Parts: sequence; C-alpha cells; structure tokens
Amino acid sequence: MLTALPAPLRGALAFVALALNTLACAATLFPLAALRLVLPWRAARRRLDPWLNAVATGWIAGNGVWMRATQRTEWDVQGHEALPYHGWYMVTCNHQSWADIFVLQRVFNRRIPLLKFFLKHELIYVPVIGLAWWALDFPFMRRHSDAVLRRDPDKRRQDIDATRRACAKFALVPTSVMNFVEGTRFTAAKHAAQGTPWRHLLAPKAGGLAAALEALGDQFDSLLDVTIVYPDGVPGFWDFLCGRVPRVVVRMQRRAIPADCREGGPAQRRHVQRWLRVLWHEKDLQIGTLLRPADGTR
Repeated sequence: MLTALPAPLRGALAFVALALNTLACAATLFPLAALRLVLPWRAARRRLDPWLNAVATGWIAGNGVWMRATQRTEWDVQGHEALPYHGWYMVTCNHQSWADIFVLQRVFNRRIPLLKFFLKHELIYVPVIGLAWWALDFPFMRRHSDAVLRRDPDKRRQDIDATRRACAKFALVPTSVMNFVEGTRFTAAKHAAQGTPWRHLLAPKAGGLAAALEALGDQFDSLLDVTIVYPDGVPGFWDFLCGRVPRVVVRMQRRAIPADCREGGPAQRRHVQRWLRVLWHEKDLQIGTLLRPADGTR
C-alpha cells in the first residue's frame, strides 16, 4: 500500500498524480473553452458549460483517487447527507490552508453543483490551472488593500463588477458559488493585526457575497455554512500532499438567506455584513468546541 511509504515519497507521488490528472483534464477542457469563445451565444453556453463542469468534476474525482491511495487521513464530515444536487448554492467557509480547497472539493463533489471559487487575481498566472480556472468562469478578485481603497475608492468597483459578470454566467447553469469571506488564509499574525473579536477567525468581508446575492437574487436556494478544522494542526500544501493530516473535521449547515440580504440597494451590504458577523460568532464557538479534546482538558 502507498500509505506505508515514507511521507516525502508519498508527497512526490501525489504531486505527480495531481499534475498528470490536471494535464489530462486540461487537454479536454481547453478545446471546449475555445469553442465557447467562438460561439458566445447564451444557447451555446447552456450546452457547453455542463460539459466544462463535467471535466472539472472528473478532475476532482481523479484527485480523490490519489488522495485515498496516499493518505491515511480520518475524515469526520457531518451535514452533507441530504443536499439536493440541482440548484444554486452560496457556500462560505473559514480559510486556513490551500488544503481547504481540496477538502471542500472532496466533500461536495457530485453532491452539489461544481464549486466556483472567488480567487485572487494573481492566481490566473499559475501554469495550466490558472487558465483552467478562467475557462470555468471562476471570478478573479484583485482585493486591493485598505490603504489603496482609501486613496482610490473606485477600485472597490473592480471586484464588484467582476463578481456580477461571473454571476451573470452562473445564472445559466446550476452552480455553487464559493467565497472565503475572510479574503485570506488565517494566520496568528493577521489575526493579531486585525484585532478581531473572534479567537479562530479573521474578519469577514461582505463585498463579494453581497454582489453575488444581488446579481443572482432568489436563484440561490440557500447558504451552505461550512467549518473546517484540523485538530492536529493546520497543514501546508506539501504536508497535505505527504499525507501528514491525521484528521479533518468538516461541519456544514444549510441556512436560509435573509430577505434583506438579497434585495440589493445601498443598504444591502450592511445587512450582509451584520448577518456574517452573527454567523462568524457561531462559527468561532463551533471551532473552539471541535478543537477541544474529548476529555475537555484544552
């Protein structure tokens, strides 16, 4: 069994498997994306987008094969048992590691429509995979710093407009829109710099979520509120490939989206921000409980 191999060797094999899986799927994905470019009509997109999403779904399934072959991770997942596959979902989650993306893809693949992540604009330049994300209509966000936004408030519109353009495309085919509303991975340094009232979380940002809700309105069936915890320590990407993740805990809850968060208008963002703060308070308490050993000694 590959799980008996030394961790660095398992990591190397996992990386090769990931690369080969990515290249194989890209060979199918890119011609379909090129065809969609030369046939820009809505009717063509309705037919081609499901094929593009199917290729991405196959890529996720292929990643699941090498993960099962090289990792001995214990998966503790609750809350995903009865999710209807068809429909539109808004998904949000705490963010700690690149491994979060693989975790979310694994637990949701073929349970809900393909997850479309909000990504930092710089990731479009990642070889092969960046172009694949573009082909799948993942929204790329520039996420300017607070200092830049204070100097030039109009730059805030760039991310809002990118979100609206992406969501206009998502309206044609059932989609799950995934947004890490913290905007970046949690670290102790970032947490200290923000001075948030939460022990395990950074402050949530309402902009992308509010724009998506305004663009798609009542099309979203619900919000899937996901919490990921690594009880033995947050892994880096290489740690994840090497299988140095003894246990992953995932909890999810399907929540109704408040009406005032769907309505658009100047007050909508404040409503979304207030709602997120309530969710974040509950999530922070939940993470603390999940990290506490069974004997309660933490």
